[in-house]
Amino acid sequence: MSQQPPVRSTGTSPPRPDASMSLLNNVIDHALDDGYAEASARRAAEGGGVPRTIKAKLGLAAGLVLAAAVVTLGAAEARVSAPVVAKERQDLIDRIESETSAADELEQDVEGLRTEVGARQRKALSRHGGDQAELVALLSGATPVRGPGLKLVVDDAKEAATGGGGGPRESAGFSDTGRVRDRDMQRIVNGLWESGAEAVAINGQRLTALSAIRAAGDAILVDNKPLVPPYTVLAVGDGKRLSTAFQDSADGQYLHALRENFGIRTSISAEGDVRLPAAPSLIVRTAEPRGTGAAKATGRAAADTGKGTS
Repeated sequence: MSQQPPVRSTGTSPPRPDASMSLLNNVIDHALDDGYAEASARRAAEGGGVPRTIKAKLGLAAGLVLAAAVVTLGAAEARVSAPVVAKERQDLIDRIESETSAADELEQDVEGLRTEVGARQRKALSRHGGDQAELVALLSGATPVRGPGLKLVVDDAKEAATGGGGGPRESAGFSDTGRVRDRDMQRIVNGLWESGAEAVAINGQRLTALSAIRAAGDAILVDNKPLVPPYTVLAVGDGKRLSTAFQDSADGQYLHALRENFGIRTSISAEGDVRLPAAPSLIVRTAEPRGTGAAKATGRAAADTGKGTS
């Protein structure tokens, strides 16, 4: 069995196992820079930044007391002002409710006066209308009407898009959206008058010779009252004859073109019993005969009897 030769000492110590990590060891052993260490030692020697004099301590205490006083004062003011703000808010709510009630009462008074004026106008019309009183009352919308007639329903197309104002379809650059326009309703109503209708109403709104059909944005107004689709037009007259005459007229053909070209939905049918309300307002005018040598006659109340819708 062979033996290993003895290891001879060379007089030098063996290298450290972490000799290759000298840079990392230096960073660990000297974590704090010498300049920072010196500044920290100097600060500690001078008192560490803590005030040592009585004047400095009193100043710090005064600052703390002042801050606490400001916070306390703010909290106290908020607590005191809270009831005042709540009272002002309640007073404002009470005032709004009071003014709203007063406005409602005034609106009821106006409606009552309007009803009274309408009744007096109708009474004057029936008293001074002469032999034509019933016809004048019918044409002027002074009295409710009931009898056979026609029902015409007009509605927007199914694909009608929202937006876009009213206006004639012939307008340059007008993009049709399949909506029923005020001009369409004007032609429909005028066509019914010309076809022999004795009285006409749209969505329960009685029309007279002075009624106006206009547009406000997308809404159709009848005498400044907005209507929403579908538009149900009721007309008093001979239902079958009125339906045939209207569909054969130029305005009936116009409605047919709207249905074919723009998808406007319509339906028309003769009805055995149609009821129309009286017009909400009636304009009574006074007429006097004119001419040389003619005796001055007493004014006679009458309403316009002409047909047509503006």
